[in-house]
Order: sequence, then structure tokens, then C-alpha cells
Amino acid sequence: MSLSTEKKGGILAQFRRGPQDTGSPEVQIALLSERIAGLGEHFAAHKRDHSSRRGLVKLVNQRRRLLDYLKATKPQKYQELVERLGLRR
Repeated sequence: MSLSTEKKGGILAQFRRGPQDTGSPEVQIALLSERIAGLGEHFAAHKRDHSSRRGLVKLVNQRRRLLDYLKATKPQKYQELVERLGLRR
């Protein structure tokens, strides 16, 4: 489930550090969170889609690694991002 160009642009505008930023951990985590939410909706309709479930687990693990990195390097940014995205931690 890919993101539309408009949706991706909106996320980039909200979370980027500068005008040309597309790869900072904050942006990557926000994009992954949106994809994970989209897959959650997919699994509500397709409960037995195990191939996509494997992809979901990979996305969640990648987001977890990026969050751990951000927490270790910039704890304040980590805290702000978690609050903005509404993640549990």
C-alpha cells in the first residue's frame, strides 16, 4: 500500500527540518507510521493476507529502529515526534 503523492507531500511538509529535507529520521518515521496505519485498515478487510502481514512487521521493526536511534541521539526530538504522531511511548 503506497502513499499518494499529495499525502506524502503533506507529511513531508509537516515533519521536515528544512526545505530540502526528505530523509531525516522524523520524516521517515512519519511516513512509516502512515503506511502502517493504512495497512491496519487493509487487514480489517483481509484478515488472512499473511504476505502483507509480513511486510507490516518489517515496517513496524524499521520504525522501531528509527525511533530507538532518534531517542539515543536527540531525546527532545524523539519526545516531540512521539507526541505529534500519537505513538504510545
